[in-house]
Amino acid sequence: MSAEHRQIPLILQHEPGFTRDDLVVTGSNRAAVDLIDRWPDWPSPVALLVGPAGAGKTHLAAIWRSQNDAAILDPHNIDAQSLEIAAQRPVLIDDIGAEDFDETGLFHLINTIRQTAGSCENGQSQASLLMTSQLQPSQWNVSLPDLISRLKAVTIVDISEPDDYLLSTVIYKLFADRQVSVDPAVISYIVSRVERSLDSVIVLVDLLDHMALQQKSRITKALATQAFQAMANALPESSSED
Repeated sequence: MSAEHRQIPLILQHEPGFTRDDLVVTGSNRAAVDLIDRWPDWPSPVALLVGPAGAGKTHLAAIWRSQNDAAILDPHNIDAQSLEIAAQRPVLIDDIGAEDFDETGLFHLINTIRQTAGSCENGQSQASLLMTSQLQPSQWNVSLPDLISRLKAVTIVDISEPDDYLLSTVIYKLFADRQVSVDPAVISYIVSRVERSLDSVIVLVDLLDHMALQQKSRITKALATQAFQAMANALPESSSED
């Protein structure tokens, strides 16, 4: 078994994460970052980030959650306890809409958020719901008419797949965090071939760092080619991350 294949299981255990200070803002995510930064001054107390897998929705939601002490709710089970939590602190539902979820629970959750926000004396409440999805609400399999009506009032912000500038800046930062210097031409080579996904970039940089240490080599285009091949051989063709 080759060195890069031996490293893959270790690499895939890496948990990506960015703080707000580390966040790179470009045209692909600017509107979403603005939404995160403006909280709780939102157009409505319920907001939704929509974009493809790997665009960074979960990373942005995690930053929002960390900054605001938000609670994570299960979209499949939005019960009375969930509503109690939502009346007291911001809440987050990550990756909703791709499969069936608790429609009645979400309807009551949105109502709870709106009622709590509306009853705030100073006009600015922390009662908020942030959701992320790969699909627009009109594409969700929703059968409850009242929920369809509520979803039409949600603030929706689109986030596109990472652009070249975002990918290259993140790659530079990840290598710098490891005190590894990489030629700009190699970065450009990686950006031109890597999957348009922040998670894929994180995995690739981690793998390249391990391979370079193991082979006592600089990170070159040839090494990057080996890493791409190792990832292609190790990952299921249908896999995608966010």
